[in-house]
Amino acid sequence: MKNLLFAILSSVIGFASSASALTIHVETPDGHAIPNAVVIADTGPLSVTAEDFDWSVMMEQTNLQFSPYVLIAPLGSKVSFPNRDRVRHHVYSFSKGNQFEIELYGRDDSRFQVFSAPGIVAVGCNIHDDMIGYIRVVDTPFARKTDEDGKVVFDALPAGVKSVRVWHPDMKGGSDDVMFALTGAEDETVSLNVPSKMLKHGHH
Repeated sequence: MKNLLFAILSSVIGFASSASALTIHVETPDGHAIPNAVVIADTGPLSVTAEDFDWSVMMEQTNLQFSPYVLIAPLGSKVSFPNRDRVRHHVYSFSKGNQFEIELYGRDDSRFQVFSAPGIVAVGCNIHDDMIGYIRVVDTPFARKTDEDGKVVFDALPAGVKSVRVWHPDMKGGSDDVMFALTGAEDETVSLNVPSKMLKHGHH
């Protein structure tokens, strides 16, 4: 898999003195949107619960895939793993700080796992090697995942936030965020140097 390089396209507007909205677009240098990128406002650790997000803290197994491919989950939350397939799955992760194993279980059954360390959890199935998903465990409510248009929106970003961290499963090394300084504009674009053809296949 090719490494991802990063650059930022910026505009010049002063920082707001109070909470403000911010839209981030994550795309290739030639303008193709990149979904499933996690964008985290650099607020430092904050209290966060599942109620702070408008999505379910759940990773389904359906059609022999994990869905969603990338899930953002609050630190300490209980993530559910329902099996929607006709076959059994054996879900696990070797990711540091969040290792777990859920042994074989079948259709319409579900299991749960609590994640106690912030970071990236690579999830696999011990029966189906092609199944892989990612959980980003966060310690701030100001974390979002890009949609199919490569966009995230922070409705009320705290005053004084001057940078965001960006992570995508295809990044070099697979585990390090890349920091981008914000200019204070309400609409900014982060450009990831990833081949556009990668966006046409699979989850990329």
